Amino acid sequence: MSATRVITQLGQNIAVAVAAIRASKLRSALTILGVVIGVSTVMTMASLVQGIRDQIVHSIEVAGPTTFYVLKVFSQTPVDPNRLPKHIRIRPDLVEEEAARIRALPEIQYASLWGQTLVRVEYEGTRTQSVSVFGADEGFTAIQGGELASGRWFTRAEVASGDAVVVLRDAIADKVFGRIDPLGKTVRVGGRPARVIGVYIQPANIFSPPGSEIGAIVPFRMLDTQFQLDKTNGLWIPVKPRAGVTVADAQASVTVALRSGRKLRPRDLNTFDLVTQDQVLDTFNSLTSVFFLVLIVLSSVALMVGGIGVMAIMMVSVTDRTKEIGLRKALGATTGDIRTQFLVEAATLTGIGGVIGVLTGAALGWLVTMLLDISTGFPVTLTLVAVVSSIVVGMLFGLIPANRAARRDPVEALRYE
Repeated sequence: MSATRVITQLGQNIAVAVAAIRASKLRSALTILGVVIGVSTVMTMASLVQGIRDQIVHSIEVAGPTTFYVLKVFSQTPVDPNRLPKHIRIRPDLVEEEAARIRALPEIQYASLWGQTLVRVEYEGTRTQSVSVFGADEGFTAIQGGELASGRWFTRAEVASGDAVVVLRDAIADKVFGRIDPLGKTVRVGGRPARVIGVYIQPANIFSPPGSEIGAIVPFRMLDTQFQLDKTNGLWIPVKPRAGVTVADAQASVTVALRSGRKLRPRDLNTFDLVTQDQVLDTFNSLTSVFFLVLIVLSSVALMVGGIGVMAIMMVSVTDRTKEIGLRKALGATTGDIRTQFLVEAATLTGIGGVIGVLTGAALGWLVTMLLDISTGFPVTLTLVAVVSSIVVGMLFGLIPANRAARRDPVEALRYE
């Protein structure tokens, strides 16, 4: 059989299938409901995960692929400090002198001790929910990206003395000040007064190691002296190597400097963790892989339920169209032609369900984007897999009714009432 004839026959079968589906819209809709639910659920969650991953990847590009972090404990270990193993709990906290020691290395362009806490920002009775307040220095955008909408960054003197000044994120400034110019005004950050000196525009996608959006930035020393910090999880040193220095070389130099400063002997383990952005991305990928595995299992159940529905409806359809089958056979249609016709019909049903599921999932992902103000992505590969899987499910579960139709005796079929 030539390729042209195959394509022509396939097109005719699809047209017949579409006509059959249109003839019984409600039954067809109920048939593909399971497929739609399974595919749309996977697409919604996959869109969210893809969006978050895109944020991380973009933020790695903002900070530079060679930037890495010095942490007291990498968060692969339990977050609750009391659940950490003893040899981790007794690690010394990161201190500013260690950041200065790293910054003095010839391989390093930038290093500084940063911190983070969650507090409310308030101005004359208007206050936010708890937001992430970062303690950093004037080199904040060298790692986090973004720019000032107005005002200025901290001076070295303000950083050194821990002056009570703050750079607000634009969304926070809009919330607490409205149309009032915030520059020069005094807000309360976690109950402590601070003078607003700048408004910061956060990049569309931002990566912060502890995992929160930025609400405000204050000099690190102010954060350290005026707030109760979680020094196990809330302190880190971002390190940016000079151009031309590899991450491995920079990490080796930093390791030597920190071990020397902490007077560790050669056989002692490191009392700190160095984390590259690739490691963070790998951790995220491993977590989302488990998430996707659970999704695939759940969606497979939904697809199986949809497939069983397709099989049941197709069996009914074969019975209803017995005379049609007999007539086609009488006109010369072969057993293979009849089997193909019903297989294509089943595949068309579930294929339509797959496409509707993809569109529904994309719409739900967009809705979540609007409600939660987060980014979503569109996983193209998963979209193709979802549609193809739904078609395959239709063909598998349509095989039994298709064979039943193909085995109909034409004479008996024409006599069927």
